Amino acid sequence: MTSLVETAAWLVDIPSTTGNETAVVEAIARRLDGMDEHRLGKTLVVGRPTGDPMILLVGHVDTVPSQGQDRARIADGRLHGLGAADMKGGLAVMIHLLEDREVVAGPYCVVGVFYDGEEGPMDGNGLGPLLQESPWLTDAEFAVVLEPSDGQIQVGCNGSINATVAFIGKSAHSARPWWGENAISKAGEWLAALHRREPELHVIDGLEYREVMSVTTAHGGIARNVIPDRFELNLNYRFSPRRSTDEAIAVLEEATEAADEVEVVDVAPAGPVQASHPFVGRLARAAGADLAAKQGWTDVARLGQFGVPAVNFGPGNAAQAHQRDEWVAISELEGAFGALRAVLVTRDSD
Repeated sequence: MTSLVETAAWLVDIPSTTGNETAVVEAIARRLDGMDEHRLGKTLVVGRPTGDPMILLVGHVDTVPSQGQDRARIADGRLHGLGAADMKGGLAVMIHLLEDREVVAGPYCVVGVFYDGEEGPMDGNGLGPLLQESPWLTDAEFAVVLEPSDGQIQVGCNGSINATVAFIGKSAHSARPWWGENAISKAGEWLAALHRREPELHVIDGLEYREVMSVTTAHGGIARNVIPDRFELNLNYRFSPRRSTDEAIAVLEEATEAADEVEVVDVAPAGPVQASHPFVGRLARAAGADLAAKQGWTDVARLGQFGVPAVNFGPGNAAQAHQRDEWVAISELEGAFGALRAVLVTRDSD
């Protein structure tokens, strides 16, 4: 029987950058041939309602672009390669759980959701359309998103907003700047205040979520001897599950009052905090893991929009995601599989 690390290496060796996921989805479908499956575009659902409480195992099949990584390699107890941590290790765990006879015969209806487009923009993510077109999935009792979770059960997640912030000036010859207005230096006081802005701590169910605002791109100027008349920045705001998207947009707008133009271009909601859900407690005990807040965004938020309680729990460390020498420890693959299997083959009264 193929081992977990062999399955993960096999997946790493199938290129699947965002937009090019067809080959890996087809390979997973062939691997799980004979199980009930449902397709929507480049998403694959393995399993159907059985009448037992439904648990979704959820993972994206795409990776960020290659940084020159070679094929998968195993060294020093680690699997190295593009997507090893984010999140082909998690996909391997999903596949082995779906193939496990005791899991299949257990008290839950376990359904695998393999979807595309997670590493790209929100409107290209395949999970949302799948949940809209397959409403039976939203009847799930619980979902586990197998993103790398640093050995923790990561509960909820921060939301994310990207906004284009512009400062407008007037062009002029750089030898006579008083004839114009420099849009870049006009933004200076606002940028300095943003640089000093401290993370805002929100404690929810004992878990610490930090709200932060960061400029992530900046563009301005057309030549070295021309005073720039426009300076445009991308402001990224990570907001806690305590806020709705409307509330978060209002906070961002207040923080950018000094700008001449502000356009919200991308909004991802925060994920609801499900720390008290019985399945979370069972999983934490099986994994010997602590509960922690998820500072980044994951599709736990999207599942929450459709009424499905969910957590992040998967092999690997978030710090390894998108790294040139990305890796996942083999022990983490085995640990995630063992903990999930333990809760899926039995059902207690909690």
